Order: sequence, then C-alpha cells, then structure tokens
Amino acid sequence: MAIFSKSNVPQFSVDVYQNEYLPEGAGEVNAIVTVTATGGGTIGTAVSAPHLFSPGQGPSAAVAVMVDCSGSMDYPPTKMRNARDATAAAIDTLRDGVHFAVIGGTHVAKEVYPGGGRVAVADATTREQAKQALRSLSAGGGTAIGTWLKLADRLLSSADVAIRHGILLTDGRNEHESPEDLKAALDACAGRFTCDARGVGTDWEVKEVTGIASALLGTADIVADPAGLAADFTQMMETAMGKEVADVSLRLWTPVDTTVRFVKQVAPTVEELTGRRTAAGPRAGDYPLGSWGDESRDYHVCVEVPAAHIGQEMLAARISLVIPQPDGSAQSLGAQGLVRAVWTDDMVASTSINPQVAHYTGQAELAQVIQHGLDLRKAGDMDGATAKLGRAVQLASASGNADTAKLLAKVVDVVDAATGTVRLKAKVQEADEMTLETRSTKTVRVKK
Repeated sequence: MAIFSKSNVPQFSVDVYQNEYLPEGAGEVNAIVTVTATGGGTIGTAVSAPHLFSPGQGPSAAVAVMVDCSGSMDYPPTKMRNARDATAAAIDTLRDGVHFAVIGGTHVAKEVYPGGGRVAVADATTREQAKQALRSLSAGGGTAIGTWLKLADRLLSSADVAIRHGILLTDGRNEHESPEDLKAALDACAGRFTCDARGVGTDWEVKEVTGIASALLGTADIVADPAGLAADFTQMMETAMGKEVADVSLRLWTPVDTTVRFVKQVAPTVEELTGRRTAAGPRAGDYPLGSWGDESRDYHVCVEVPAAHIGQEMLAARISLVIPQPDGSAQSLGAQGLVRAVWTDDMVASTSINPQVAHYTGQAELAQVIQHGLDLRKAGDMDGATAKLGRAVQLASASGNADTAKLLAKVVDVVDAATGTVRLKAKVQEADEMTLETRSTKTVRVKK
C-alpha cells in the first residue's frame, strides 16, 4: 500500500455536528460526521510505492466490466447491442495506463478481453482490440453472478495497483446459483474491490442488485431503457477514474463503558456500516468507506455513554480517517473529529435536536418506509402500503427531497403531502416501482 505525499491525494477534513448537551440520566449521543476530500487531481508520485501512480495522471487503477450475456439479453435484441455499445463507451473513458478486462457473464464467467487470466493496459491499441472483442458477445445461457464476481476478483488482483473497481450489468434474476453462493462470492470480494451494479430493463431483482453494490461499497441504479446504458456507463467510468484513494476507513475510538449503537452513511445514500466494523486496537474499530475522489459524504454516529450528573462532561468518541495496512498498522489521513457529552439542567439546551441529526434521521426513515411500503404492496397489504408510502411522501416533502417525491408520485396519488395523505395508484408501471425501490436510499444534503 502506498504512503502518499500531501500533493498526491485529496486533503481530508472531518466536521462534527451534534447537540452535546444531555439532560441528567440521559446516555445517548448522536452526531453527524461530514467527511470531505478536496484538492485531488494534483497527482505527483507515491512516496514509498512509485509503481502505484502514473505520473501526472492519477493513481494506478484496474477496472473489470462484467456484462450479462444470458439468453434474456436477446429480448429485445437491441438490449445486447446497447450493452455492447455501453461497454465500448466505458472502455473509451479509461485513461491511458489503467489496467482493464471485460467479462461475459452467463451461468459461467468468460474472459472476453484480453483473456489468458490477465488484464490489459489501456492505450489506443488495446481499447480498439477490446471493442473488436465486444462484437463477439452474444446472448445465451443462464445467470450466476457470483461466478462473474470471482473472475473479476482474480483478474483485478493480478494487477499491482492502488484502486480496483468493477462495473456489473445484469438484466435478470440470479437463477443459476443459490443465494448462499452469491453471498459467499460477495463476502470473498468485499474489501478487495469496489463495484457499481446496474439493472437494465425490468426483469431483474432490485434487492440482488442493490445488495451487490452495498456489499462492495459501490452504487446501484436502474437503467429502465437500454438506450440509456452508454451514458450511464460513461458516467460510472468517469467517476471511477476520478477516485484517488482506496480503502479509506473511519476509525472510531470510544472510552471505557461506552457502546457504539450504530454507524451509518446518510449521504449521498443511506448505507448501514455498523456490522462491518473491524477491531483496531483497544476500544477502537474501523468502518470501511471505500474509494474516494473529490467528494463529501455524511455519516451518523450514535454512541451510548454511562449516565452522569449535571455539570459532568466527557469525550464520547474520537473519529479519525485511516488507510489500514496489511501488516495491521494504519496510515493516518490527518483528519480528526470529537464527539462530546455535557450534562446540563438547561432544558432548552438539552432538548433541542441538532438540525443535521434531525434531517438525516428523517432521511434514513424515508428510505426504510419506502422499502417497507413497496414490500407490503407486493404482499397485497394495501392499507399497510398506503400508510408507509404516505409517511414517505410526508418525509420527502418536509426534507425537500424533490427527486424522491417525484418517484413516489408515480406510485401514489398525493392528496396532501404535509400530512402524508395518499392513495395507491391502481396501475403502476413496473419500471416506476423498481426505480423508486432502487433509488430509495438516495438522500439530499441538509441545508447548512
């Protein structure tokens, strides 16, 4: 792993937003932690591992594109053609020097380019060769996504690079392997590469695609119309090319007798991180944040502290950013934030909710009630679905989440957004329902 000089990578900063005042006897501390990386793109060379950087271009990277080639990709025939075109567009977006491979996925995984268990290095010649190889892609066979991911992992790990990334496209359900096999593949790949997953059309399973992206710290989305694939693939690849630092972790240290109740990402999407903690020394744990370019993300940290008397105060948690190293050490990214608890008898101070905490608590609930409401609708519980989706409309309206409000309006008729009064639509386009489910975890930033 590289040790980076300051000019190589973005500068990281941590801001903590909380109400530190608690009433006597209270023991729960909530904070929103904003992590920001700025100033990437001024890339020099790595201090201890020069092979990890292409001078002047950015950190070395490897990308594997996994394209669904199962039989259903032929219905309609334009779907396979759009997938080939999208993969070609992604290949055109690779910067020179990036290692890459293309995988064709059915009930088995095949190397489409370059083959031989290796990756190619992007330049004008290899990009052209890869696009020629794409012409041989045809639809036929089943779907076993775990085999695609395992092949991607083997190919990506053959390159000695700083950043490893996958792009996965599927149009169907993972019918030719068990859920246990897919989970085992995801467990094996987690932490080894990040992966963006896309479902094309409407015959795939939302929870499968979002589960893949979640496990591998990537993004998930629907491309309902295959004609939109090329633009989506190009944007995904541009984002991947903008990543400068891999394997960042949020390190959370808490004092004796405190318990971490949860750690979750709350912007730009809701992502539960609590169960991904790995021990990092006495009373400290690391939560994986994936790869970073120039960007900002928000996290909700909740800590239980021992109840104390009026006038007492304590450090409830210390937050830092690190890159864990294979030998068990960690490279610090130099940013730190503190979460405090102060017990007071000032009722106004102790009962006011920090605006950031309130906003993101609502956004996390919004994601939850949409998922629950759609599950109830599928199960035929229309009253339960109406109640949950009505609450979702109310939360989206209150928080100014206009994108989610628009998606909800395609599934329910909104009578009164402020009170969450809605009626389920009698007819809903499958693509509209799947788009709402896939994008339900997307949040809006709190208005500072």
